Amino acid sequence: ILNVERQRRNVAKVFQNNEIQTIIRAFGAGVGNDEEDESSFNPEKLRYRKIIIMTDADVDGAHIRTLMLTFLWRFMKRAIVEGYVYIAQPPLYQVSKGRNSKYAFTDEERDSIIEEMKVDNPNAKIGIQRYKGLGEMNPEQLWNTTMNPETRTMLKVTVADAEDSDRMFEILMGEDVPDRRQFIEKHAKEVTNLDI
Repeated sequence: ILNVERQRRNVAKVFQNNEIQTIIRAFGAGVGNDEEDESSFNPEKLRYRKIIIMTDADVDGAHIRTLMLTFLWRFMKRAIVEGYVYIAQPPLYQVSKGRNSKYAFTDEERDSIIEEMKVDNPNAKIGIQRYKGLGEMNPEQLWNTTMNPETRTMLKVTVADAEDSDRMFEILMGEDVPDRRQFIEKHAKEVTNLDI
């Protein structure tokens, strides 16, 4: 999806983007934040009661989520403000011991599951599968972990989330290099997990 933050002065380019055109058509609720304009986004016209952003659990997925949230905030703000936007939480790992299998959403959770599985037998063979993408899961795994309304985990996006995301996206992905450099220099020592 296009980085709409860098195209704020060139809105025509935003709407020429194929992915963005597809999203607008799929939602069927217009685009824009001017409530007086008939063609602006109107959540009452949404084809779906929930907009679920489903991306990979890794850093690339987080980047795509940020791009999606920024697009929604810039052009369909009411979807977020009125509570229609959710983020699916796919697992990052599957940890298995024999036929017993559990999913982990973080490195810490993976480590905890491994320790739990080794309680009975410290030498037990533990299998760990890291999912680099949703496409690596078979359909049954994808359904059970990420899509099934009975078992999935979703996070509701709130205005605070969108505003934080918007500001971070402006700093990290926008055109203002001095702000980005200042942010990185200020927070560089806080980094505990860097994926390059």
